[in-house]
Amino acid sequence: MKRILIFLILYFCFIGEVLAVEITRAVMLSNSCAACHGTHGKSPGEIPAINGKSSRFISQALLEFREGRRSATVMGRHATGYSDEEIQLIADYFSTLP
Repeated sequence: MKRILIFLILYFCFIGEVLAVEITRAVMLSNSCAACHGTHGKSPGEIPAINGKSSRFISQALLEFREGRRSATVMGRHATGYSDEEIQLIADYFSTLP
């Protein structure tokens, strides 16, 4: 009985490690986009979907929002909080999603 208990404890500890998903910086940054653009950038409504758009398209749009060269209601305020590196991470992340 003791062996089985030890086995089960080790088994579940190991499975937990295997099932753990690495949360990258890009994923963390992109989580805030889900509030408006939907989970994984798949918008459920009027706000544009951003999943599958090219990295260049997304990064260019975010840079334009950040610099005030593209009109927006809230995106300008969101984009001002991102560095060039963070914008590229977000753009690369959403460009890989179907």
